[in-house]
Amino acid sequence: MTKVAILGAGGRMGRALVRCLAQFPGLALSGAVECAGHASVGSDAGTLAGIGESGIKICADAESAVREADVAVDFTFHAAVPGNAAAAAAAGTALVIGTTGLDEAETAAVARAAGRIAIVHAPNMSLGVNLLFALARRAAEALGLEYDAEIFETHHRHKKDAPSGTALKLGECVALGRGQKLAQVVVHGREGQTGERPRGQIGMHALRAGAVVGDHTVLFASEGERVELTHRAISRDTFAMGALRAAQWAVGRPAGLYDMKNVLGL
Repeated sequence: MTKVAILGAGGRMGRALVRCLAQFPGLALSGAVECAGHASVGSDAGTLAGIGESGIKICADAESAVREADVAVDFTFHAAVPGNAAAAAAAGTALVIGTTGLDEAETAAVARAAGRIAIVHAPNMSLGVNLLFALARRAAEALGLEYDAEIFETHHRHKKDAPSGTALKLGECVALGRGQKLAQVVVHGREGQTGERPRGQIGMHALRAGAVVGDHTVLFASEGERVELTHRAISRDTFAMGALRAAQWAVGRPAGLYDMKNVLGL
């Protein structure tokens, strides 16, 4: 039985992970972690997730939980990721990171930890979204710079980072397909007298409203037609199931930095 620690167990994704874990007979919850002072600390993780008592109390000691697990799944806050990755590396515990919004220093910390353990780091754990990444790149390559590219994403009002990690990854896929570097051609929203749209620009637009789990659209448009690739997430369980599949896959892998393409064989 593979022991799994959930980091961020009191959040929306953390509760979904605990709930979905029962659908993986080879996985067992061994630890549940939240930041010190979080209202869920001390609660039973299963009860909080709505599946009944699990016997695992949510704690604030990530190092101990990671040390006792075979794999840890991190859906916390970007600032917590370097410490969690370091703890996993020290313990020799595989790690799955679904947290988005990492800055350059935090991303570098993950890369350092991946020199010692297997880490699956992906902006989105959904099979459908990872297929969308591949389709966006292929469409951009086929259509070229003659087609304008715009990316739209919508999430719930509680999401803290914008644009989403998935939208940024989609932008990277489009840029790669067109032989560009995203940082050189992206524009985040538009306001005022912007002038004509430059050839090759990639637009990025973030919407925040209500309880939307996650919608992403890549739009390609010429003067004669429009192509739209869209993914709509209906339930967070989609991401939880993908993350737990990644957790199964990561255990026993050589040290390195992997993504969902590796897990899914795309």
